[in-house]
Amino acid sequence: MTQPPELKRIAVMTSGGDAPGMNAGIRAVVRWALAHQVEVLGIQRGYYGLVRGELAPLGARDVGGRIQEGGTFLRTARLPEFKQRDVQQQAVDVLTEHGVGGLVVIGGDGSLSGALALHSLGVRVAGVPATIDNDMCGTDLAIGVDTALNTILEAIDRLRDTASSHGRIHVIETMGRHCGYLAMMAGVTGGAEIMHIPEVPLSLAEMLATVEQAWARGKAHVIMTVAEGAEHDVQTIASYMEREHRGYECRVSILGHIQRGGRPTHFDRLLATRLGVHAVQCLLDGQSGRMVALQGAKITAVPLPSVIGCTRAAPVDEHALLRTLAQ
Repeated sequence: MTQPPELKRIAVMTSGGDAPGMNAGIRAVVRWALAHQVEVLGIQRGYYGLVRGELAPLGARDVGGRIQEGGTFLRTARLPEFKQRDVQQQAVDVLTEHGVGGLVVIGGDGSLSGALALHSLGVRVAGVPATIDNDMCGTDLAIGVDTALNTILEAIDRLRDTASSHGRIHVIETMGRHCGYLAMMAGVTGGAEIMHIPEVPLSLAEMLATVEQAWARGKAHVIMTVAEGAEHDVQTIASYMEREHRGYECRVSILGHIQRGGRPTHFDRLLATRLGVHAVQCLLDGQSGRMVALQGAKITAVPLPSVIGCTRAAPVDEHALLRTLAQ
């Protein structure tokens, strides 16, 4: 059996939208690689920095004190031009010039699409899923999801206090352009009466009926969680409620990028650490074109082609559960 070429130097980058826990992932990549006598270069600003040669050595102390920080200290940037083959080749040339034998890419679908492109050009690459939307196929959870959910949950708890005091409807927008996972799961654990997500069509009339039923049962408030990619936006919903039933007072809260920031939870730190270690181990074992993933309680590696372009949907079976528990 042919042994894979020995790795002497790898690089790590974060790309696309930031997610709490990315720094814990970088830390794990660096320290696991160093423990196996492999040097590590950090790439600043994702693919944008890669094609410009923004690489610098990372040592054990460079990643010290980072595990509790949100965001990514390697920073991130968008580079739409990376879809072009000549730009991808520039990246390959930069990696070759720096003696990089393996690359770890931490990010979402777009970032890992770039990783797959580099794999096709001969770069030994491993992907790590990091996106708060949790829309990556092949993994039960991505880095950042748990922290984002806890941020949303805290907001719902605070808003419920004031909603109950005034007897109001609070309509809360979460992130999730194509996947309603955040609105769905935060709605379940936050005790929302209505969850409006892309995966489950819900008319304005149905929402109004649910609100009226809630008031009839003596509810002191109504909480709605709405994914940003849902059919009806939060302003439309609030305006409809107030127009169709005078006396309903609605307040809209758009959480926005507050969901991306903050100290990562224990779960995200541990998940990022496990995924980072497994990504480096894949490279050490000669594997390429793989994404490390959480499946059940185990960390495994799945082929990148099987997950790229596959948008994961929210667990819509939970929607019926919500309707029952929101009584």
